Amino acid sequence: MFEQTLKNIDDILHKDAGCGSELDYVEQTSWILFLKYLDDLEKDKKTAAELSGKKYSGIIDPEYQWAVWAMPKTKDGKLDHQKAMTGDDLADFVNIKLFPYLKKFKTNAENANTIEYKIGEIFSELKNRIQSGYNLREVLNLIDELRFRTHAEKHEMSHLYEAKIQNMGNAGRNGGEYYTPRPLIKTIVKVVDPKIGDKIYDGAVGSAGFLCEAFDYLKNSKGKQENLSSKEIETLQKNTFYGKEKKSLAYIIGTMNMILHGVEAPNIIHTNTLAENLADIQEKDRYTVVMANPPFGGKERAEVQQNFPIKTGETAFLFLQHFIKILKAGGKAGVVIKNTFLSNTDNASVSLRKQLLENCNLHTVLDLPGGVFTGAGVKTVVLFFEKGSATKKIWYYQLNLTRNLGKGNPLNENDLSEFIEHQKTFADSENSWSIDVQPGHALTQYDLSVKNPNKKEETALRQPKEILEEMKALDRESEEILNSILELL
Repeated sequence: MFEQTLKNIDDILHKDAGCGSELDYVEQTSWILFLKYLDDLEKDKKTAAELSGKKYSGIIDPEYQWAVWAMPKTKDGKLDHQKAMTGDDLADFVNIKLFPYLKKFKTNAENANTIEYKIGEIFSELKNRIQSGYNLREVLNLIDELRFRTHAEKHEMSHLYEAKIQNMGNAGRNGGEYYTPRPLIKTIVKVVDPKIGDKIYDGAVGSAGFLCEAFDYLKNSKGKQENLSSKEIETLQKNTFYGKEKKSLAYIIGTMNMILHGVEAPNIIHTNTLAENLADIQEKDRYTVVMANPPFGGKERAEVQQNFPIKTGETAFLFLQHFIKILKAGGKAGVVIKNTFLSNTDNASVSLRKQLLENCNLHTVLDLPGGVFTGAGVKTVVLFFEKGSATKKIWYYQLNLTRNLGKGNPLNENDLSEFIEHQKTFADSENSWSIDVQPGHALTQYDLSVKNPNKKEETALRQPKEILEEMKALDRESEEILNSILELL
């Protein structure tokens, strides 16, 4: 039911003049889902308070509660058409009254770790893009059918929301930056192996995939969530997961994604992580686990680069410096980065590799094939390291698949099962090997290139079609050169 409902909502938003892309569909669905979730959360809290003989004081004022403005109902539980707003009346109420009211929660909240603060922050970051009040009425009617009361309902909803984020990633307009393939995230979480009590951080949080998967991993760390103590549950809810995100839409999606996974008031801050000066990071600011896929290919301005000892315009390299600095001694990390980081000869790359090898134990490098990130034609590696001691040996694993990855043929968990198994013992195989990093690092320019000594090179015969295509390309190139010469004569 949930899946069809979300599809129907997309169909309505597709018709609306204010929503032009998959990104808009996710954003607009998110704020309405959030308010419906909030309504169900208040009902649960009220019931729990009554059972314990306490009085529950609601978060939202009566006028702005879901049952009043969005879905007033008759005694038989159907929409009360006499009271329900629609058309311009509904659009005006949402834009002129509801959003300004919800924005105020940010300034009135006790602190940033409350659901009240999250309400204010979310509605300070977005606006209602659904121009037609009639379309908005249809969307409200559909979302009212969704329930967030049971664990099973929240679980199903979180998976469908993840699927929407993935579709957004495939839709272009930089949507892919919000989405890291879940099989890869799950693998990174398993290898890093966080524990309850760790402070887990992602400074480029995006859709919060790493934090959501880490939450699922930890809440099932004793077999199932029911086996956790109330103190452990409170620790997971309030003192475990932390993120920062620069872009408004990603911030909203990440917050909503964590809420749907079961974290009531996610510790995600809307800020530019790279605007923080590394020199200002104190011991109290540090984390025991870092897992992230920082944006690659971005270029940072000179004033941002001044916050870092190693100056570079490459966004991912600045993030890596940030992660190393913000990790506690003994802390663990799993970070996705472009594979060119391992071999670039520019001063910043060489200096950063030197810093990583001297300050951290880079114990594992996972080399990924092209196509892991749909729409991004770059090859990536995952760096697994622990802070506090220099690197002496690096274990490499090269993921060699017999198929090409792409939108219709994505990475799956089974693809990575051998890596997880071999990584436990740093085993040698056709796809894995180790290199020694000698005292003083006798590596030319600290070169960490992936050079598999165990891979048997196969000389495959090329297909006739491939040969013909290359011949045509060479003919075109020759013709262009000839024409250029003739123009000069």
